[in-house]
Amino acid sequence: MPRPEVLERVKEAEADADEIVAEAESDRDERVQAAREEADEILAEAEAAADDLEEERLAAAREEIDAERERIVEEGEDERQALIDRARDRTDEAVEYAVDRFEEAVHAQT
Repeated sequence: MPRPEVLERVKEAEADADEIVAEAESDRDERVQAAREEADEILAEAEAAADDLEEERLAAAREEIDAERERIVEEGEDERQALIDRARDRTDEAVEYAVDRFEEAVHAQT
């Protein structure tokens, strides 16, 4: 094969190799970009799922807090009513005690 033909074939082979390398780099860049986009989508989905879970947990915690608050309020109302009932039961006793002390004070002054 004559020298000019060999040189031409070498140039063609180099051009083909350059083209193959350029295509491979382009393909690599596309795949990297696609992988980044997929990773962004996965991250967005995970964040959305985490937000949903957080909302569910907050709602459950609020329900528990409301139930506990309601229980405490009812318990407090029961205790208040018990104190009122005991105070009413002891009203006569308290009046009698106050009158006795008053009479003692009056007698002590005379």
